[in-house]
Amino acid sequence: MAISCERVDAHIEVITVDFPPVNALPVRGWFDLAGALRRAGEDPEVHAVVLRAEGRGFNAGVDIKEIQRSSGFDALVGANKGCYAAFGAVYECAVPVIAAVHGFCLGGGIGLVGNADVVVASDDATFGVPEVERGALGAATHLARLVPQHLMRTLYFTARTITAEELRSHGSVYRVVPRDELDEAALEIARDIAKKDTRVIRAAKEALNGIDPQQVHRSYRFEQGFTFELNLVGAADEARQGFLERER
Repeated sequence: MAISCERVDAHIEVITVDFPPVNALPVRGWFDLAGALRRAGEDPEVHAVVLRAEGRGFNAGVDIKEIQRSSGFDALVGANKGCYAAFGAVYECAVPVIAAVHGFCLGGGIGLVGNADVVVASDDATFGVPEVERGALGAATHLARLVPQHLMRTLYFTARTITAEELRSHGSVYRVVPRDELDEAALEIARDIAKKDTRVIRAAKEALNGIDPQQVHRSYRFEQGFTFELNLVGAADEARQGFLERER
């Protein structure tokens, strides 16, 4: 179980998430991912980043089992801080981040993809935020970057998912390809970016973030506050335990 990095074509950093069985990341995993993204952006030889995953799906969010195994709120606070760090690292990475999504992309996965610069997906990819069924709130900030406002609210309140092809119709997924073509599709875009003057691309990334109408860090942190409130009243713990019991 790890976050691994590989340099491709001299100037492309491929960061792979691999936490079997479903890429539900533990606290340490979120911080490790954030660190890998920061280091990639700080390296002048890196012109673009591809964020991908191994296994059944791109990301299933936080490791709920880790939270339920822990006494007190340390794991919960750690997961929230880890997600905040990883989502922020995608957004603030000094070079464009291309997310290559396959299978399921849920919860924290939406936080990563919503903050990415380019999204490509396999034709089996689905996206959603099941937080309300887990007794938590979060990533509406990032889901709102993928779909229009009323659809975001519908998906959020119902915990339903949306397909990659549907997201492509909204312009948030750039390409939908067969699963075995996904990595090459992501690299194709990364190569196109990487061959350009990285000084210009880095300036463009900073400029685009600067004119972004959504303050993603602040709005996500606002959402997290309600998650802590739900934990204090006991609703979150009941929902997480119910989810784990249904999964047995």
